[in-house]
Amino acid sequence: APGVASLRINWNTVLVDDQDKALKFYTERVGFVKKGITPFATVASPDQPGAELRLEPVSFAPARKFQQAAYKAGIPATQFMVGDIRKAVDRMARVGVAFRGEPTPMGPVLMVMFDDTCGNLILLLQATNQ
Repeated sequence: APGVASLRINWNTVLVDDQDKALKFYTERVGFVKKGITPFATVASPDQPGAELRLEPVSFAPARKFQQAAYKAGIPATQFMVGDIRKAVDRMARVGVAFRGEPTPMGPVLMVMFDDTCGNLILLLQATNQ
């Protein structure tokens, strides 16, 4: 509608058990770049620098219980889109990312989960209708 500002997502947050370990994982293994400490470390895709993933230490006991329950139930904390999931999985597996299975068709996407080593499962998706 005219005169209505569009909303944008600037930050997405994942709770992490160790911020330094998370920063290292997301930059060295996933391939994101460090953006800053605000007071939480943030990382971003080099291809999408406007959106950042905030790596927030989980210090609130109920949040830690939720994080652990979601992990145990196999529920991802967030998801990332990729253009070629098989190339991404191959690259990330070579640097030690642990995937749960192989990319699997699910409706209009291929998907696979990986463990971020900081208490979360992350869903990696590729749209198949491209």
